Amino acid sequence: MRIAYLSTFYPYRGGIAQFNAALFNEFAKNHEIKAFTFTRQYPELLFPGKTQYAEAKDSAEDVKAVRVLDTVNPFTYGKTARAIADFKPDMMITKYWMPYFSPSLGTVAKRLKKQGVINISILDNVIPHEQKFYDKALTRYFVNNNHGFVAMSQNVADDLLTFAPKANYILHPHPMFDFGQKVSKEEAKAKLGLSPSDSYMLFFGFIRRYKGLDMLLEAMADARIKNKKLKLVVAGEYYEDGKYYEDKIKEYGLQDSVAMHTNYIPSEMVRYYFSAADMVVQPYRSATQSGVTQIAYHFDKPMLVTDVGGLSEIVPHGKVGYVVQPNVPAIADAINDFYENKREAGYVANAQLEKKRFQWDSFASSIEGLYKKIKG
Repeated sequence: MRIAYLSTFYPYRGGIAQFNAALFNEFAKNHEIKAFTFTRQYPELLFPGKTQYAEAKDSAEDVKAVRVLDTVNPFTYGKTARAIADFKPDMMITKYWMPYFSPSLGTVAKRLKKQGVINISILDNVIPHEQKFYDKALTRYFVNNNHGFVAMSQNVADDLLTFAPKANYILHPHPMFDFGQKVSKEEAKAKLGLSPSDSYMLFFGFIRRYKGLDMLLEAMADARIKNKKLKLVVAGEYYEDGKYYEDKIKEYGLQDSVAMHTNYIPSEMVRYYFSAADMVVQPYRSATQSGVTQIAYHFDKPMLVTDVGGLSEIVPHGKVGYVVQPNVPAIADAINDFYENKREAGYVANAQLEKKRFQWDSFASSIEGLYKKIKG
């Protein structure tokens, strides 16, 4: 089978580019596949981080993608469709995570659909975390120009069905990211300049209000946690004004309890952050699924997640960690229980077993099965 894969690839950075590279390489084992990506992904004014581009060699670099699609320039939509059509694919894969991409990706899909190419989209989100009035119209346009979908949580599948009640889709969890071998906590703490005698939790990924870092900071101020002298590492770039969180740290007197590493974390450093942590905390107010959970699984880390979106489908409560309500008391109670009752070793052992269901070969095979079903 010939597969065209249109999405974010190197030189763009981040979890989506890393996801695409991993899946591309899995398909390349058995199929002829070609990657296509953007000449301009976002206008700089719309990008909330410091840069869209990888600043150093990254794991996503091993995919050489044709840069052809400018999301802002409609004249490139037809050019992209023609470039993909010249490859003569049986299937085109895209990845959808926000309505901004609907005009460009949807138009390319529409043109290829007319030429008999089967379009399958992997859905990170259908309804975005931060909604705008035009989201539904744009999302409907994109959905209507695809033949099939991969939803990585039941929450996403349910959202899809509000737009297309008869949609061809499969439900498959986000596969596990591979960021290299874990190291000892001692080595990881030394690499990151952390105190070797302190215990650390990790909040990882870009920082936006829906991710609930402010709730986690307030939970850190709970007397039970302060008395344990626990510390939190926040590792990820601000995608909004960081002063809000810095003020919270001062308000709760956490200056000595929180290590803020708020630059983009390159791939080669990820293993040190996860290896240093006792537990990974995702106190999200809203979610669909999360690549952070799959990095945590790779490093056999216990997790604390909130009961939003599909996170509870990935993290079995009381087995590899905690699924709690998205509020400060529930988060604080779980953190206290983890340390008070010495849960780490048991949750680590269970994570090593649970992660076996998150493999890339299974994910790729599921897409192949969906393609065959649609083709008939």
